[in-house]
Amino acid sequence: MTVAAGIGYALLALGPSLSLFVSVISKKPFLILTLLSSTLVWLISLIVLSGVWRAFLPLKTTAWWPYGILILSSVGFQEGLRIVIWRVYKRLEDMLDAFADKVSKPRLFLTDKMQIALAAGLGHGVAHAVFFCLSLLTPAFGPATFYVEKCSQLPFFLISSIIALAFAIIHTFSMVIAFNGYEEKNRVQQLFVPIVHLVAGILTLINLASGGCIVGIPLLYFMAMLTLMYCGKMVLRRLTENQRSQ
Repeated sequence: MTVAAGIGYALLALGPSLSLFVSVISKKPFLILTLLSSTLVWLISLIVLSGVWRAFLPLKTTAWWPYGILILSSVGFQEGLRIVIWRVYKRLEDMLDAFADKVSKPRLFLTDKMQIALAAGLGHGVAHAVFFCLSLLTPAFGPATFYVEKCSQLPFFLISSIIALAFAIIHTFSMVIAFNGYEEKNRVQQLFVPIVHLVAGILTLINLASGGCIVGIPLLYFMAMLTLMYCGKMVLRRLTENQRSQ
């Protein structure tokens, strides 16, 4: 039964991402390459961050603010990296458009650009799930489960999977919002992404309180749904405007 539970935890964390990969990303080799490249970049960034944090861990304090500093530094680093990824993407887009002009082919459509952003975001979400969830699931395949005192209502591995799924949603669709914000120079969208990322990270600190996961996880999913709805509204607007201009 524990093997089934371990597989279930993994599918809970990455099942929706797998579905998105099969239905959208897998149909285009370039999107697969984008996804793999993005996953690798974000995994390396998390490894670098963990190396920096290692000098300060474990924190010998019950206060929450040192963890807040860790989250703030992590979000700041990752949001800075997001801008770097955007600039690399823009150079690649210019190269692809130039090549398309050279061979008399159409340039990238708006849907192509959004799918590239989606693949890059999915890579971020997968990297987060692998680093913070799948890497912890090995004991879940053993003869028992594990609970933590602060949230004894649910198994630790289930909590990790649920949180990983929420962040996978946030990271995947935040990239689409961010890329569009950079493209349109929309300050609201540019600020929306780091603010949501930071708030979601801060919400995980609620889990440090006794029974905090009962409150923190629903709030985290509220941020995930907010990101998803904002992204959907933005994509619908762009597609409508693009259709009218044709």
